[in-house]
Amino acid sequence: MTISRRRKVVFALASIAGSALAMLIALLAIDVYLHTRFQRSAGFNVWGYRGPVAGRKQKTEYRIAMVGGSSAYGYGVTWDQAIPARLEQHLAKLALAGRTFKVLNLGYNNEGAYSFVVTLTDYAYLDYDLVCLYEGYNDLVGDPRGPNVSVFRHESPVFRLTGYLPIFPIVFKEKAAAMLNGGDPGALYRSETKTVFHPGAAATVTAAALRTVGEMSQTLERQLGRVVEEPARHIDAPDATGCKYPWGQYCRSVSNGVGFALQHDKQVLFITQPYEAVSPSRHARHIEQQREAAAMVARMFGRDPRVRYVNLGDAIDLTDSTLSFDRMHLTAEGNVRIAERLVAPVVDMASRRASGTSVHR
Repeated sequence: MTISRRRKVVFALASIAGSALAMLIALLAIDVYLHTRFQRSAGFNVWGYRGPVAGRKQKTEYRIAMVGGSSAYGYGVTWDQAIPARLEQHLAKLALAGRTFKVLNLGYNNEGAYSFVVTLTDYAYLDYDLVCLYEGYNDLVGDPRGPNVSVFRHESPVFRLTGYLPIFPIVFKEKAAAMLNGGDPGALYRSETKTVFHPGAAATVTAAALRTVGEMSQTLERQLGRVVEEPARHIDAPDATGCKYPWGQYCRSVSNGVGFALQHDKQVLFITQPYEAVSPSRHARHIEQQREAAAMVARMFGRDPRVRYVNLGDAIDLTDSTLSFDRMHLTAEGNVRIAERLVAPVVDMASRRASGTSVHR
């Protein structure tokens, strides 16, 4: 009887383990399918960045990594219409003997300058040569409201453990947000929404179900998160940059991003985005923020040939609806204009890299 009971217990445990494994395999298969389906429109590849998975780096290849928030990611356009993809398309047209270019889109919605170091660390294996730091919008609240320490990928313990980023939770939660906000999934990322859409009862119930499914998958990830703990996020010594209040935390995050890249012998373009035009006050704050940050970069890194500042603040008029659909995020044509302005600085940095003039002395 004892042996029989033991066999039953072993069989039961094996059945439970087998069922759990089968469920995980099924979820993985669904997740890979969802990656394939949504990768071009608004999603990311299985490794968590936008666009096709980069292959092995070639000897003649010069790689550029762009980090930042939704404007780098390309919110509102397909992956091949975002700034990184447009920049790669422009660079591919150049007749540069023995040189090819690959531009990696490592941005994500709502991320600010704090995410620079974390993201560059996560994707160091991609062996990029040049880092484009492209974010200011998401840090406009300044020090009084606290820093923006959003790092989307690190919300996933699976990513932190394996480098694979599940898309299952975000797809379901974005669909729920779209149903509750008049077809606008972007409401999921905004702390203050201007939506006045009132969904019907059926849409509300369906959205709640979708949101629940997404939250269930995130609950499973949180269980794994107990094994892969995330350290507390904070910004040290914001006053050390010399930037005036309230831009110390933003400047510190930018300097950390530049410093990290230089420590790993990468080149850096610190880029000012087109000055935001959502409101006159935010426009003025953006100008002031970027003026402080640019001065800080000049003070701290101005003698290093691996660092260059590119000011695209006045590159395009964000009140032009053909270039921006909300006076901040760019249309496909707006992204083309910005990418065109980045070609010359990128080619210059690539030439310095090839000639060895970018080596710090």
